[in-house]
Amino acid sequence: MEALAAWFGLKTIPGVGNHTYKRLLDAFGSPQQVFAAGRDQLLAVEGVTPAIAGAIIRHSPPENVQKNIDICREKGITVVTMTDPAYPRLLRDLPDPPPYLYVLGRLEPDAACISIVGSRNPTGYGKSMARQLARDLAGHGLTVVSGMARGIDTAAHQGALDGGGKTCAVLGSGVASIYPRENRPLSEKIAAGGAVVSELPVFAKPQTYHFPMRNRIISGMSVGTIVVEAARKSGSLITARLAAEQGREVFAVPGSIQSFKSAGTHGLLKQGARLIENAADVLADISHMIAIHPPALPADGTATGGPRTNSSDCLDSDERLVLRTLECYPVHIDEIVRKTGLDPGKTAGVLLRLELKGRVRQEPGKYFLLK
Repeated sequence: MEALAAWFGLKTIPGVGNHTYKRLLDAFGSPQQVFAAGRDQLLAVEGVTPAIAGAIIRHSPPENVQKNIDICREKGITVVTMTDPAYPRLLRDLPDPPPYLYVLGRLEPDAACISIVGSRNPTGYGKSMARQLARDLAGHGLTVVSGMARGIDTAAHQGALDGGGKTCAVLGSGVASIYPRENRPLSEKIAAGGAVVSELPVFAKPQTYHFPMRNRIISGMSVGTIVVEAARKSGSLITARLAAEQGREVFAVPGSIQSFKSAGTHGLLKQGARLIENAADVLADISHMIAIHPPALPADGTATGGPRTNSSDCLDSDERLVLRTLECYPVHIDEIVRKTGLDPGKTAGVLLRLELKGRVRQEPGKYFLLK
């Protein structure tokens, strides 16, 4: 039996989940050796019942196994098995790792990875924090792992790319069924320098139950997981819980106590997650676990660069007045008018100038926030 066909074939045996698959590999070394084993040898493996042993002995590869192999070859999809040197080292340490991963791009097995997850509908503050953290961490040699969902995940991937670093997207669908569809161009950028991966069949559509499975891979690949913004029932909290169970670090970015979108994040902090404000906080906690020793960040946690200009030097008095009314959360223009005492027309003009100077961002409905 062809090697890859044996890997796929063992996965089709009823009752052989990821836990049992790993135990079989630990006992026999490869799927080919599993299929060559006798009944008594198979029954000696924890979790292997007489029914499973019988199914393995009687096994013949289903037609879809060879079809799956042909599709991977046709589409340039690499299949990285658990015994392949390219398989992520930290992921292999889990009790239930995926036996194999479908990969677009290239995995680096010993890369120092940090995952960033959060709300699919974040505030502007949340997206900004995710992007900045990812940019700074990627700039210091870490691979940013996320799920390529809308919101925080997308911002994290984009931030890593902005920082000239690498990022890995773990999908809750097959690698040929990019979800959400608008992230297809992003997936191509990620694969060009990093990897887009999934344990699901190539054309698998996203299903609700896929995402908790996907989350264990995100946390399992990483030395730590950062939750930027999450409501009380956010799926990101599942990733954080899995990270803790896997013995990995859990970090949380604080938000407004008045924002329900940070309620889950604040719950993590109450449970002992590490409060972080910038990349320097993360690097300080994980530097002893990774091979790289990144240079120290400035006190504000941003990436090193040229000298900063005091932004207030290029602002007039009205611009400074308006800036003092703004926050990291959106403020309606009517509230800005009330606080500054400027007339609405003048306020709109000042806000436009601040947008052009890169100090303010406008959101739908005439809401403004600090950029």
